Amino acid sequence: MNTSHYIYEEEAEKASYAYLMSTIIVIIGLPMPIINVIASVMFYVANRRKTYFIRFHCLQSMLSQLSVVPLNSIGVGWTISILTGYSQLSNLYIAYIITIFGFNVVEFIASLYAAVRVRKKVDVRFWIFGPMTELFCKNSPRNDTHF
Repeated sequence: MNTSHYIYEEEAEKASYAYLMSTIIVIIGLPMPIINVIASVMFYVANRRKTYFIRFHCLQSMLSQLSVVPLNSIGVGWTISILTGYSQLSNLYIAYIITIFGFNVVEFIASLYAAVRVRKKVDVRFWIFGPMTELFCKNSPRNDTHF
């Protein structure tokens, strides 16, 4: 970890909740993919004035949720069109559902992994979303203040 301040227990706990909350909401709101993003945005907004560590992990969790929403939305729309008779079940649909299921499993496991590691005060940076989060996250860790 490359931050210059001690990570307090409360920081680790809140940062971990950002990932846990998104995984729990996935289970609850599975048919409605946007629910995950709304919950992540609300959690980020509630913690946007906290330390860099908390803000970073709330934002990284939110961005990782945003990555699967378009895929899930297409899958839900396609499923509804099949159930209502506008489309027919096809090999392409089955392949798509299997693919997005795989993406969701990877995102779910990554979120659980991050939740556990962050709770232990280990800074976790996702391969794509870590650098992207750094671009959007305000203030550097060195200028951080604790509230």
